[in-house]
Amino acid sequence: MLLQSYFRVVRCQVVFLVVATLSLFTSVEVVVGSTDPTNPNNRDLAIRGTITTMEGEPIPYANVLILGTVKGAHTDLNGDFHIYDLKDGNYTLKVSAVGFKSFLREVEVINGRVQELELAFLESGVEMPQVTVVSDKDRIFSKVPGAVTYIDKKEIASITPLSGNEVLRRSPGVHVVDEEGVGMRVNIGIRGLDPDRSRSVLMLEDGVPIALAPYGEPEMYFTPAIDRMAGIEILKGSGQILYGPQTIGGVVNYLTPNPPQEQEGSVRIQGGQGGFFSGMVNYGNTFGNTGLQVNLLKKRADNIGSTDFDILDFNTKLLFSLSDKSELGVKLGVYDEVSNATYIGINQVMYDRGGQDFTRLAPDDQLDVRRYSMSFSHKYRFSENVKLRTIAYGYTTTRNWSRQDFAINNSNTPPPNWTGVVWGDTDIPGGAIFMRNGTGNRDRQFEVAGVEPRLEAKHSLFDKRNDLVIGTRLLYERAFEQRVNGTKAGVKSGNLVEDEVRTGQAWSAYAENKLHLTDKFMVSAGLRMERFHYERDINRREFAGVGIRDTVLVAANTIQEFIPGAGFNYRPNTQVSVFGGVHKGYAPPRTKDAITSTGDALDLDAEESWNFELGFRSEISRWLFMELTGFRMDFSNQIIPVAESAGGIGFGVVNAGATLHQGIESAVIFDLGQLLGFSSIGLTYDVNATYVRSTYSDDRFIRDVNINGNRTPYAPEWFINSALTFETNMGLGARISANYVGNQFTDELNTVAPSADGRIGQLPAYFLMDTNLFYEVGKWNSRFNFTVKNLFNERYIATRRPQGIRVGLPRFVTLGYEFRF
Repeated sequence: MLLQSYFRVVRCQVVFLVVATLSLFTSVEVVVGSTDPTNPNNRDLAIRGTITTMEGEPIPYANVLILGTVKGAHTDLNGDFHIYDLKDGNYTLKVSAVGFKSFLREVEVINGRVQELELAFLESGVEMPQVTVVSDKDRIFSKVPGAVTYIDKKEIASITPLSGNEVLRRSPGVHVVDEEGVGMRVNIGIRGLDPDRSRSVLMLEDGVPIALAPYGEPEMYFTPAIDRMAGIEILKGSGQILYGPQTIGGVVNYLTPNPPQEQEGSVRIQGGQGGFFSGMVNYGNTFGNTGLQVNLLKKRADNIGSTDFDILDFNTKLLFSLSDKSELGVKLGVYDEVSNATYIGINQVMYDRGGQDFTRLAPDDQLDVRRYSMSFSHKYRFSENVKLRTIAYGYTTTRNWSRQDFAINNSNTPPPNWTGVVWGDTDIPGGAIFMRNGTGNRDRQFEVAGVEPRLEAKHSLFDKRNDLVIGTRLLYERAFEQRVNGTKAGVKSGNLVEDEVRTGQAWSAYAENKLHLTDKFMVSAGLRMERFHYERDINRREFAGVGIRDTVLVAANTIQEFIPGAGFNYRPNTQVSVFGGVHKGYAPPRTKDAITSTGDALDLDAEESWNFELGFRSEISRWLFMELTGFRMDFSNQIIPVAESAGGIGFGVVNAGATLHQGIESAVIFDLGQLLGFSSIGLTYDVNATYVRSTYSDDRFIRDVNINGNRTPYAPEWFINSALTFETNMGLGARISANYVGNQFTDELNTVAPSADGRIGQLPAYFLMDTNLFYEVGKWNSRFNFTVKNLFNERYIATRRPQGIRVGLPRFVTLGYEFRF
């Protein structure tokens, strides 16, 4: 019944979007001619104002909060904001916006008189390395020619996430697969793309790549902790061509906080079941011309599901004002993780019988991830219309993974080095897992360095306003990989059986121009060039009939591609933005896939597609926001990895050939508190829903079966996320959120019946609900929260990857406290 009710909500949402869209464009004059379309109930205006830069330029989508109340607003395209229904008294406004230092302003409401304010930001010393992928953040993103989502700090705090996956699901079109329940290795699929290790998504933090090797191995074994984020941007349109190299699924950019203008800090702790603990200390200040932001995070657990982990994460930002035209930013990061992450999961026999969902099949498995990063950013203003931004960055990632060997076979025959431990049922063919007395230590180290100057210029081509971005990037990456086979379970030493080095040098250049034909209509066109030279040096491997030997096998290749894109944005009025675009999707092949272990350079095509989208965003009033986007991604050659993380044999790829992804994503936000004129209560309901049909679109045979028309793996047709949020002036609040994911296939044949080993078979749909209670105590500068994840303790299969079933996290309860100073 609960699921049926949820689908009724979705059907109502789709009908509402269609009706609202038609009414929107047939009643534009009424909206424009209204005295105040944002105040339909003629409520009492208490504060209005304008927020600008020091140079007087308006700042859209800045946040204005009345501390100690549920009241707040965001600025429109002109930087204006309005706040209603405040009683007489003294209030503190907190003003914040991405790229600027937040500040406080005291105001007084007397005898109901409207307070008019003119507020100006002191711009941050520098926007840290390529801070944003979406520079203009008015509510309807009126200058962005494509689908985009921005999740701010307030929304993140309302979720109180155990995992960053919970936050990413707040974006339409984004499907996230849980692996261990706490989001240490994020798996994102956008618009029906395979989510394994987020290979089809460009992952950034403050604009800097964070994958192991952005070109040769774009995999997410390190995921930024959501605990320290100020926001997340997700860009899915033609604007992707400014970033690359992946321009297929989208860009996800984690945003960290910038230094505040005045001293600001916090201590936050969260504890829960299974020895879970998260503690973070955060401090920021500005001393003269130097800004500082530093945070230290400690996160651990003994038993979340079957996972234990210990994470230490330190980050700091320094901003230096060098002159009135020039600023410099420096960012440093250290991340250290030790966990019992493993590839092996339970089999279908164990799942069907129950009681063993979170059994540690390989208790000695251990993953060590250590990452050091540094980045510099410099901004120089030649004039008011011309700016040069330059970023330089480098990072190293060590990923050493020790995993116990095991054997599965249909005859259930124990291997020669069997430890005597067996899981499952030996009476069912293929239903037993035999643990072997051996360990595979997969040790990898990655080095990445890059520099990217970007020129931004405003000009008047065709006597129209133009915004030009032109830039180039040089990137170097190197990977060291060894495999050491231990002769016992749990040992980290043994025989070196594989040793290789992979290097890559990439050069890219890009240009995009936005032409404002009128104040309401803007078109953009751009071109990106990618050139990647890669080399694989194999120093030791096993040869058939000979055994393991030292060797010298070297192979190299160079690929080059031009990636065009174009889009438009039409704003008939200040409440509506219509957008569309087309661009070429591109992703280079992984180096170890493009060059075989025998040193042969394959003629492996890059992953290519043509991506189209058309949609609109609208804020008809302060209480209603809606968004609807139709999309189509047409692949000439989609590459499905057979890496072990994707449940494959660990080398090679599947050239899936032509695939087609098309669908609709939508979102609606109702601010019921604004609609009903509540003065001391905030009440908001939102829902985002995505329908996508992802199929193989050309004839291709597997075991004499034509898979043309079959759905691609791990691509649910429906996924929906919604939340109801309640807040009061007393500081008490609550949120109930829900997440639905439709059924998924796990192989190209769309096999429904599960295999005995649990790796193949349909994933049934699941529906989860979370709740969060919080209490803000202003006089103590404190916030308390109580959260329950998976409220009804739903048992479901999250994934059958990498090597067996991963059961979703059961009901999980945490309690937290934050003190601000």
